[in-house]
Amino acid sequence: MATTDTHVPAFKNKRAMRAGLGAFVGTTIEWYDFYVYATAAALVFPRLFFPDTDPFLATMGAFFGSAVAFFVRPLGGIIFGHIGDRIGRRPALVITLVLMGVATVAVGLLPTYAAIGVAAPVLLMLLRAAQGLAVGGEWGGAALMSVESAPQKQRMFFGGFTQLGNPAGALLSSGIFWLISMGGDDFLMDW
Repeated sequence: MATTDTHVPAFKNKRAMRAGLGAFVGTTIEWYDFYVYATAAALVFPRLFFPDTDPFLATMGAFFGSAVAFFVRPLGGIIFGHIGDRIGRRPALVITLVLMGVATVAVGLLPTYAAIGVAAPVLLMLLRAAQGLAVGGEWGGAALMSVESAPQKQRMFFGGFTQLGNPAGALLSSGIFWLISMGGDDFLMDW
């Protein structure tokens, strides 16, 4: 139950601040992972996972992973919404963060087309679907948790913390690729 004391300033409501900041951090991590893939799809994945294809088709194949993730996001919301209702929002959010982290690390460790052939892009799409499920579940759960933890008259304020994670994740992923690209094309492809 949310507290009913509406005279407490937003920054002094510890439960709501903890939930709001947790929603921000969790959403930032989820979207960072999501945007890292999108950036890699533009810069790296066409050459690593679709090398024997026309460059345009290779890029479209890499971006197909983004489409896969967006298509499964609603399913992630349904699955993890159910889990959140059954066992709690916090365990559901932890599961989504672990799922996203494992899928992202697996993408980073995935052998390329040169090593395992057509299995590489297939595995890439499966891992991308897992990332989409995680983002779909995390965003809705984080928004609910931050709003449910806030006092009645401050719910919009604390609900906004979840939305801040998306641009923060985009900025972080862009910054990381900017730093990596400073090492040159070979360094970018190796990383």
